[in-house]
Amino acid sequence: MYNEALNEDKTHEYYMEIALEEAKKAFLLDEVPIGAVIVRNGEIIAKTHNTRNTDKNTLSHAEIKAIDIASKITGDWRLEDCIMYVTIEPCPMCAGAIVQARIPKVYFGARNKKAGCAGSVLNILNEPNFNHQVEVTEGILSDKCSEIMSEFFKNFRKNKTSEN
Repeated sequence: MYNEALNEDKTHEYYMEIALEEAKKAFLLDEVPIGAVIVRNGEIIAKTHNTRNTDKNTLSHAEIKAIDIASKITGDWRLEDCIMYVTIEPCPMCAGAIVQARIPKVYFGARNKKAGCAGSVLNILNEPNFNHQVEVTEGILSDKCSEIMSEFFKNFRKNKTSEN
């Protein structure tokens, strides 16, 4: 499995800050600002953000894209020696992909009360009937992760109102 020890100068907050930088890229594209980072042996092997509207593709969620990148780098669909950092609790599609990729641990920033599947709506990451469960730690830089989402949806609602 993966090595729990982080590099001396890298903390969980360090990796989440990088995921937040990715979320900011999505924000600038008028995408829902979610960023994801995959770490293997203390090194980042994938970092990306949502581009669903830009790509016109339902699958272009940050987590799915990060899994795709990491699988290409490792040469395997099994990411058993990797950890994922994501700014917001994964949705059903992303949680399913995380389970299928066999990622053993996910750190996320803020809960997704409308679609989160690490305990908010469902708990796909820890469904006991699946052959793989994911260890989850939440709340890493949760205020920053919530803030960028709140700002995005505040702007989204304001722009939608001005269009009418």
